[in-house]
Amino acid sequence: MTKTNAGRFFEDYAVGQVIRHAVPRTVKMGERALYHAAYPARHALYSSDQFAQNCGLPFSPLDDMIAFHVVFGKTVPDVSLNAVANLGYAEGRWVTPVWPGDTLRSESEVIGVKQNSNGKTGVVWVRTRGLNQHDELVMEYVRWVMVRKRDLDADAPETVVPELRSVVPVEELVIPKGLNFTKYDFELAGEPHRFGDYEIGEKIDHVDGVTIEEAEHMMATRLWQNTAKVHFDATVRPDGKRLIYGGHVISMARALSFNGLANAQMIVGLNGGAHANPCFSGDTVRAWSEVLDKADTDAPGVGAVRLRLVAVKEGGSFDLKGDDGKYLPHVLLDLDYWALMPV
Repeated sequence: MTKTNAGRFFEDYAVGQVIRHAVPRTVKMGERALYHAAYPARHALYSSDQFAQNCGLPFSPLDDMIAFHVVFGKTVPDVSLNAVANLGYAEGRWVTPVWPGDTLRSESEVIGVKQNSNGKTGVVWVRTRGLNQHDELVMEYVRWVMVRKRDLDADAPETVVPELRSVVPVEELVIPKGLNFTKYDFELAGEPHRFGDYEIGEKIDHVDGVTIEEAEHMMATRLWQNTAKVHFDATVRPDGKRLIYGGHVISMARALSFNGLANAQMIVGLNGGAHANPCFSGDTVRAWSEVLDKADTDAPGVGAVRLRLVAVKEGGSFDLKGDDGKYLPHVLLDLDYWALMPV
């Protein structure tokens, strides 16, 4: 009897299955230091206790993407250890801020399965919830992955494709208790641009770029305890390359978006997302954003901005898809999210 875990394959998933993921993780200030070392993260609310307190919070929470990475990383051994690719996201919400000292754990429910026509792989949809030590919901999201089959002769399961909303409604966004931007310090935040300065349809070139290094990617992926084989084992892929973790690209693009969106402080909703093309060590990541929508909130001085964040391997244009509707080869990431901004 083997003691090791080869991970789940496509035929191991069934709609309605609930998986409690192993190894809860306590996150402290070291997590922030490592995150800010891995990415050029500069949003003031996540950098300064005093700035956060001036915005009505008790002190500075950990970055939204730290919560995402930790919750996501827990799921990998059970959901995507044998994945070919992580395909997309939907219906994501950040519900409770993560404070230094919180302990996070994850659980996922299988909500869809569909075998691919080649009979070698299938797509699995899961709804993942991240919980803290008080069993409070920290965040939730849906993602779908393409997973290998163990037995190519195994019968295909009944196809179930979940119906997912394209946008998280504004009224379902959760604003942290006490958040108040009426005394917001734009000078310390780094830019003067506020909610009213952005127009729907406006596109912003974030100008800067970062070349992805193998060592930095490996450090970040280990930090989140992401064990997907394609990120570590160069023999898994036919080209002999280790695939850069898609979350690494998300955080890099989010950090680059500071130049032009320094006041898009808190991410509260994830409407959709796709890793359009693979990223490898040596690629230089640049980013641009498009303002998709704007909405008022009940929190004093706080508006919600819906943004499309696009990461590319080269800059110079806002081109996203070709005439065939497919992503252009240089596009790495297409992410649709809600952020909170001072009005």
